[in-house]
Amino acid sequence: MAEHPRGEAVWTPNSSALFTDFYSLTMAHGYWKKKINRRAVFEMFFRRQPFGSGFAIFAGLEDLLDRIAAFRYSEADIAYLRDLKNFDEDFLNYLSRFRFTGSIWAMDEGSTVFPHEPLIRVDGDLIECQILEGMLLNTVNFQSLIATKTARVYLAGGKGFVLEFGLRRAQGQDGAMSASRAAYIGGAGGTSNTLAGKVYGIPVLGTMAHAWIMSFPSEEEAFRAYARIYPDRAVFLIDTYDTLKSGVPNAIKVGQELAAQGYNFGVRLDSGDIHYLSVEVRKMLDQAGFPKASITVSNDLDEHIIQTLREAGAPIDFWGVGTQMITGGTEAAFTGVYKLAAREDENGKVIPAIKFSDNPEKTTNPGIKQVWRIKDPQGMAVADVLDLADEQGGEILEKKSRHAFWHPSGDYRHFYHEISGSAEQLLKPRMEKGAILMKTGLEEIRARVNRDLDSLDSSYKRLLNPHVYKVSITGRLRELKLKLIEDYLGDL
Repeated sequence: MAEHPRGEAVWTPNSSALFTDFYSLTMAHGYWKKKINRRAVFEMFFRRQPFGSGFAIFAGLEDLLDRIAAFRYSEADIAYLRDLKNFDEDFLNYLSRFRFTGSIWAMDEGSTVFPHEPLIRVDGDLIECQILEGMLLNTVNFQSLIATKTARVYLAGGKGFVLEFGLRRAQGQDGAMSASRAAYIGGAGGTSNTLAGKVYGIPVLGTMAHAWIMSFPSEEEAFRAYARIYPDRAVFLIDTYDTLKSGVPNAIKVGQELAAQGYNFGVRLDSGDIHYLSVEVRKMLDQAGFPKASITVSNDLDEHIIQTLREAGAPIDFWGVGTQMITGGTEAAFTGVYKLAAREDENGKVIPAIKFSDNPEKTTNPGIKQVWRIKDPQGMAVADVLDLADEQGGEILEKKSRHAFWHPSGDYRHFYHEISGSAEQLLKPRMEKGAILMKTGLEEIRARVNRDLDSLDSSYKRLLNPHVYKVSITGRLRELKLKLIEDYLGDL
């Protein structure tokens, strides 16, 4: 646990620099022995959208920056590595003094993002860039997966109120904390995770479980006891015995007592035919004079079920989503990867690097790059364009002229576009010489998610067969890529 600026204990995962893949250490040892610890630039990007989505949400950056700043080898860590008998003692002495001293460029956390474009650029010496790989991917991949899933749920619910109820199904303690944070970024209005509420300032929500009702002689007594303790936030779970014959009548009876005191109430459905029951419950509540009594539903919901219920006209006010949102549901992982984009040669010159593959989708785009988001005059996103990161690239994209932008796999596909709106640079400096340059609060990140989603045409946000957003490369980046491929093939 670390200390919050207010002096409170703050949840942090283990900041040990051992939290990396072992091959990163064996390669680092090799770089050190070969004396090739020169400047290197790595980029993190992902290869395909999760859930068949038309967009993803970039999440985890602020946690990542904190973890990089705290990345250290303790004496116990060094002793463990020494016992493995894989590493020279001088290399272990080097690791004992390890600090990240490079720079980080990244997109704003909460941005909508797309395959093949760099989300993060790490610039430093080769060893420190390599050692960060596992922790960086672990932090960003998981939170981006959960934030994306939540944004889909949020949109499916018509941007209504989504409650994150996933603590008990999350992948361990760090998984639960990271997922609660990411879900809040993606659009959830609150969490059942009390520690996440304390650490991240997320609203905490929760009423009762079936055990509460079963602990009293009758359902009515259980509702009444709860209402007396929490009269201003009473939500009754009505499906313990019989929703329509028992739960709703008892909720109405206790609700009338609350109304006499000036309080409203709500009910929650956690089983059965949610559409049918919500319609019948709404009728009964309205007929009893409670049109403002809310209906919350839960029970293994996901974006597809929620959209179906909304389209069917189910009168639901709040959506409680747990397992399918907090674990990623049908998608096991976000496909983020971390690849070398440029390196310094023995003459001190920084040269582009490329991973060439028989699969064109896995051939990387070389060089140090910037990502530009092109928007039309109305502020709607048109395409993201990768270009080499220098002043010339900025001048090219800011000119109000017709440009050819090429498919990132380097083939013949391209489109022409005249920039009539704006062209915004997405990668921004976040760390310099190992020091964090700026921090962004969760509320600002949540607001960015909404802004970016609003700037996407609805065709990119539909659940079924979304339109594919254009991610392209400039002509000069394409020429560099094709030249490196040609040089590589010529050497075979």
